[in-house]
Amino acid sequence: MRAVQPTPAPGITYEHDGALLRVAGQHRGFVTGPHDWGGLRGAALDAAIARQRDFFAARGEAVEWKTRGYDVPADLPDRLRAAGFVPEPQETVVIAPVADLAVPAPALPPEVTLRRVTDDADLDRIAALETVVWGEDMAWIAEYLRGRLAVEPDGTEIYVAEAAGEVVSAAWVAFRPGTEFAMLLGGSTLAQWRRKGVYRALVAQRATRAAARGATYLLVEASDDSAPMRRLGFTAVTTTTPYVWTPPA
Repeated sequence: MRAVQPTPAPGITYEHDGALLRVAGQHRGFVTGPHDWGGLRGAALDAAIARQRDFFAARGEAVEWKTRGYDVPADLPDRLRAAGFVPEPQETVVIAPVADLAVPAPALPPEVTLRRVTDDADLDRIAALETVVWGEDMAWIAEYLRGRLAVEPDGTEIYVAEAAGEVVSAAWVAFRPGTEFAMLLGGSTLAQWRRKGVYRALVAQRATRAAARGATYLLVEASDDSAPMRRLGFTAVTTTTPYVWTPPA
């Protein structure tokens, strides 16, 4: 599950640098790899970090190097900081059996309906919702979702909850061929619609679809705002911290 989706979306490229994989052409670059980073240590690790930074610097793009709590070497975070990467808030990786979550959705407020979406206009509405919820420009999400649907129409299923024509919550589920996992992503709900069963209904809907697709487990990288995932039966297995390098203004 450390890997990226098998097929890049239009305009996105995957490039290997030894054991590292870098993704270019999206809202910001991305670097991933195995938990031991191909055995890179010391000066060799420093050089690999610098290569990724310099590659994206030449493109004028920010880049995220994604770490997990069990990664080695232990000094990887220190070496990323020394190269100018800044940690973003830590998230918790949680896992649950699909069968435990694929249950009837809780009763929703009568004015709320759920539906699956694919149209561009709906994807733009989701990006607008995410911008409001997270307090930063999330317009890139619409393009990201379009790209995923373009290359793998059945690889990602996107759902919204609406009330009086307004998107009040949105989330999607990504299926990972060759694994037992489906990944829950994007779950965001307007503040005034929280604690009304809306997000829980979206979890149940996606879990039901994951069960139908043969997945065994659900995985979420949960922010502090997603702490209720524990109450739904998810178990914490590790943490993940993005380290981000941003080009100078």
